[in-house]
Amino acid sequence: MTNPRLNIRQVAVLGAGVMGAQIAAHFANADIPTLLFDLPAKEGDKNGIALKAIAHLGKLSPVPLADKAKLAAITPANYDEHLAQLRGCDLVIEAIAERLDWKLDLYNKIAPHLSDSAVIASNTSGLHIEALAQALPAALRARFAGVHFFNPPRYMHLVELIADSQTNPGVLDGLESFLTTTLGKGVVRAKDTPNFIGNRIGVFSILATMHHTAQFGLPFDLADALTGPAIGRPKSATYRTADVVGLDTMAHVIKTMADTLPDDPWHGHFQSPAWLAALIDKGALGQKSGAGIYTKRGKDIVVLDLAKQDYVASGAKPSDEVAAILALKNPAERFAKLHDSHDTQAQFLWAVFRDLFHYCACQLAAIAETARDVDFAIRWGYGWKQGPFETWQAAGWAQIARWIEADIAAGKAMSKAPLPEWVAKVDGVHHAEGSWSPQREQYLPRSAHPVYARQLFPDPLLGERFDSGKTLWENEGVRLWSLGNDGVGILSFKTKMNTVNDAVLDGIQQAIDFAEQQLKAVVIWQDSDKAFSAGADLKGMLGFVQSGQIAKLESMIANFQKTSLRIKYAQVPVVAAIRGLALGGGCEFQMHCARTVAALESYIGLVEAGVGLLPAGGGLKEIAVRASQRAADGDVFPEIKRMFEVVAQAKASGSAFEAKALGLLRPDDVIVFNGFELLHVAKAVATAMAESGYRPPLPAHQVNVAGDVGLATLKMALVNMLEGRFISEHDDVIASRIGDVLCGGAIERGAQVDEQWLLDLERKHFFELAQMPRTQERIAHTLATGKPLRN
Repeated sequence: MTNPRLNIRQVAVLGAGVMGAQIAAHFANADIPTLLFDLPAKEGDKNGIALKAIAHLGKLSPVPLADKAKLAAITPANYDEHLAQLRGCDLVIEAIAERLDWKLDLYNKIAPHLSDSAVIASNTSGLHIEALAQALPAALRARFAGVHFFNPPRYMHLVELIADSQTNPGVLDGLESFLTTTLGKGVVRAKDTPNFIGNRIGVFSILATMHHTAQFGLPFDLADALTGPAIGRPKSATYRTADVVGLDTMAHVIKTMADTLPDDPWHGHFQSPAWLAALIDKGALGQKSGAGIYTKRGKDIVVLDLAKQDYVASGAKPSDEVAAILALKNPAERFAKLHDSHDTQAQFLWAVFRDLFHYCACQLAAIAETARDVDFAIRWGYGWKQGPFETWQAAGWAQIARWIEADIAAGKAMSKAPLPEWVAKVDGVHHAEGSWSPQREQYLPRSAHPVYARQLFPDPLLGERFDSGKTLWENEGVRLWSLGNDGVGILSFKTKMNTVNDAVLDGIQQAIDFAEQQLKAVVIWQDSDKAFSAGADLKGMLGFVQSGQIAKLESMIANFQKTSLRIKYAQVPVVAAIRGLALGGGCEFQMHCARTVAALESYIGLVEAGVGLLPAGGGLKEIAVRASQRAADGDVFPEIKRMFEVVAQAKASGSAFEAKALGLLRPDDVIVFNGFELLHVAKAVATAMAESGYRPPLPAHQVNVAGDVGLATLKMALVNMLEGRFISEHDDVIASRIGDVLCGGAIERGAQVDEQWLLDLERKHFFELAQMPRTQERIAHTLATGKPLRN
């Protein structure tokens, strides 16, 4: 079976509201020309509404655009003047307000202008796709579907794909492939039911939490402290999430559930609490209005106290008993203690989980094909570490079911609806053969769609195990392994956050020795979306300095540089596959690889200045070498100046595209939107390089440097910054030494040096900085707090 493909050359997004504009931004991230439509402005430029939305993209946080230059891919448009331009669009996404009549009117307006092959989709968060499709001509209806992005579209992995009864299956397959690879999304096919899967379950969870917050008399901030990271959910927890989403939006979604689900056994709970309606009436809509359940007074975050009808200081924490329960690693033990505890907070948490599990079990057959779809929808759309069914199964499927049934019988649950019969027939919903489907009464495997062959290690569900390959060589720091017999070795680190220590350094060198004899290429890839490498082991380095073991530190840095050069001059191509953090030494390693393949969400930087040091694993050397290679007229200073600012300010990219703009990735490095496809693409790149007769670069013996004149120019700028108090005295010391390395030291401008000269400068300045008390203070502070210290 070939991979279904839609050729999407141009897109139109209808509706320049918050979601529409951000969806357009993500298409722009993927270099897809995008028309952003809205109503014609009543005054001035008729594109005024769309223009304002496009301009606002640069002010949003988190940032919708992976690089500011991507903005050029978005063109403003209005319905009066530009409908004819829809003829050139292969995909049209409607993202206007959740009013069925408005959407139907718009479909009637645009239908005559669409091409015969265009796919049209609605970003509705819960309206019936069937009802929307009825406004379309029969021929177009076969190319219509629901494509529901979650907010913010760039960062939330989930997209729900919903078919109309007449949608062409090939269109759905093509959309799934496009959304997965081109936009980097996790696609869940949802049934055409109100609020689909993510919001149906996610909003119910919020409603259940609100119900039990009132039932147990807890303040909002305490409920958030209990329903956030403490139970594997985002920091925004419940009430902060409502503020971020918008209290008016939350109320609208709740009303949609009430209006469209009259027969739901929980229907009586589908109503906004009185306090929520009161806040909306006052215009306190959450984050977008500056106040909601929380607000800011001065530098302090305060929370609404219903009894006082005013905001009070926030910061409530779980009781000692509940904190101890939540710290337990065994889920079954954790839930047993929550269930049996008399602590109010424990009872609150059990009630929240009980009603969530109960609701999910009763609704599964109606809203989704399998339990997998529910768990992925909640994980990818709401940021939970585990979906509700995974959580239930991990805690002991049968025991939890018995407790739920007992609470239903005792009238403690939010609904009297019995658990479905299938719950007692299974011992969990996720097994080796697949995930449970109530309709088919069997476990169904993952999708056979060809796009998923690109995901060698997809996001695992509870208990899922994937082929971990064959170990070729390993030590305490790294493992070199392979998948199949393709001749490509995969090198993975074993340290926390994939930091670099002596075992990692020695391991990389020996792994490359092995590869040169028995493999055709190596990919450095980590089984983590958090970090490719967070850099050198700061704690170990600080220990060497404080204990006076300077010789060990010197040996480690020399070995670091040796490892970088071993990567660069390996006789087989070494390709870095990056996602998440690639900081300090991690960034230096990828700079020395033959090629880097980076996931869109890669945060790359030479950030050593933030801890009082400078890059000494060859990163500054590599910048100087590249500047020399690029300077056609021999003047390296403009490039050195630009990169000096990046390194001295410890800048890290906000995306892989920004890393290219900063000069930390090369122009020909590859960017992948879906992190789960990263290893597949990196292996293909490494294979192509090997098959084309790869040879390592020649050693750089003649590097043109900016010398004493360049260094003097950089120092003049630092003097001004120091006098203006933009930097501290120690910042000035660090930056001056960074400049010294980049310029090749105090030698004549235009002189030529070799790589070793630059590496020696790196080591010299690194050791001297490492022994300074202020640097040691910075390192200690960062290790203790995770934040930089300005001293």
